[in-house]
Amino acid sequence: MDPSDVLIEAFDRLPAIASAAVDGLSVDDLAWRADPEANTIAWLVWHTARGQDVQIADLAASDQVWTADGWADRLALPFDHAEMGYGQSPAEVGEVRAEGHLLVAYLEAVTLRTRGYLEGLDAASYTDVVDDAWDPPVTAGSRLVSILGDCTQHLGQASFVRGLFDRR
Repeated sequence: MDPSDVLIEAFDRLPAIASAAVDGLSVDDLAWRADPEANTIAWLVWHTARGQDVQIADLAASDQVWTADGWADRLALPFDHAEMGYGQSPAEVGEVRAEGHLLVAYLEAVTLRTRGYLEGLDAASYTDVVDDAWDPPVTAGSRLVSILGDCTQHLGQASFVRGLFDRR
């Protein structure tokens, strides 16, 4: 396996994790909070997809799936289309209300685009510097690992919240 194969395998697993977290839940259930300021399953799945979408689009120098493929309109969240969830207040987190199948479908679309990007990378591309504002500068490879880490952490949180919801 080359680096792209490993990353494709990892990214391809994300939608199934999200699907298990939302399975059988209503829009209200997906907006349930373990605490008044806690993240919801809906926000965690949406933010996972948005974070991946924004960062892969930047790496690929392409449009975001969110706007290019109409997901912003389909999910109709009350935010500017550029919003990705980073730094949102608890009140804004609570405004992410959507059906689970749509949240997962958006993540699937983003993952498909991520797969296409990764399939086009050769081994040398992983060492390309994509952000020189850091010391050491950020390479494409380290950015991809960071994106994957964020995605797995947020979906792990969504799975945890689902467990809390089921046991309440």
